[in-house]
Amino acid sequence: MTSISPHRNGGPVPGPGGAPRPYGELRAQLDTLATEAFRPELADIDRLPTLDIARLMNGEDRTVPDAIAAQLPRIAAAIDATAERMARGGRLIYAGAGTAGRMGVLDASECPPTFNTAPTQVVGLIAGGPGAMVNAAEGAEDSERLATVDLDALELTADDTVVGISASGRTPYAIGAVAHARSLGALTVGLSGNAGSPLAAAADHGIEVVTGPELITGSTRLKAGTAQKLVLNMISTITMIRLGKTYGNLMVDLRASNEKLRARSRRIVALATGADDTEIEAALAAADGEVKNAILIVLASVDGPGAARLLDENGGRLRAALDTAARTAPGAAAPGPGEDRAVARTPADTGRGARE
Repeated sequence: MTSISPHRNGGPVPGPGGAPRPYGELRAQLDTLATEAFRPELADIDRLPTLDIARLMNGEDRTVPDAIAAQLPRIAAAIDATAERMARGGRLIYAGAGTAGRMGVLDASECPPTFNTAPTQVVGLIAGGPGAMVNAAEGAEDSERLATVDLDALELTADDTVVGISASGRTPYAIGAVAHARSLGALTVGLSGNAGSPLAAAADHGIEVVTGPELITGSTRLKAGTAQKLVLNMISTITMIRLGKTYGNLMVDLRASNEKLRARSRRIVALATGADDTEIEAALAAADGEVKNAILIVLASVDGPGAARLLDENGGRLRAALDTAARTAPGAAAPGPGEDRAVARTPADTGRGARE
């Protein structure tokens, strides 16, 4: 679900207790942030030919994966903890403002068609109201209280995961979301673009992807935003892999809501099974269009209800369902002492080449 904070652009920047902070203090804080640093060597960038500027930007973007690589152990730990809670029925909730909030809403909105998640399973919160997705509402980021209100509206539980996202690592809305979620026992992740950030310190799992000064001073929609997009891709995608939403590298849980996706569904069944078009169409018809069920129908030689039952018994995990079908098939030999149980075939094993 894409959930957007209803609050509007705020007023003066609040400090502790809601009192406005002196702007000199905030300016001093910005001066310490790598994402806000001025690069004098680029002071004449507006005089360069367009191709040279494009080359500069491309070179900057190439540094992002390396910055993420330094944080991979932290990212993996956060994903494992998230998947554990989601397996118990918890939700993945992103909270941020500005570009960071938009990255969270984007990632959340892409999960239902890709992984067939329920609309409420992956949620994106952005400060500033519905218009904040297309029009800046930067003042909304300055209130921790607004984040508390937004999370309370979701009736947060201890099985939920809240990911606060902020390039600076000091955005009150993101910090407020993480602090409130943690106080309620939820898992918290703080994704920041600066080292030693208050956001990372407030979270159970702090991830600080330091991409450095931007090409345009302080424009964190550039490298910092790219890093956020890539990390959120990792969090949602690998979590869904851990939850059995894929079979190998196939999107077997996708929601076929248009012609392109219906064609993709048929291709996925073909790649997983090696079946011909007639068999695929029959299997999808028996499975009411569900890709996982259709694959089971072909590979396990079961009918539609049998495929649904196998998936239900195995928590929706196709590989486990195939393993169960192999063990329980008529004439299947029980494993002897010290023998491993049958392991389901992989998409590579069951692809068209293996059938021909």
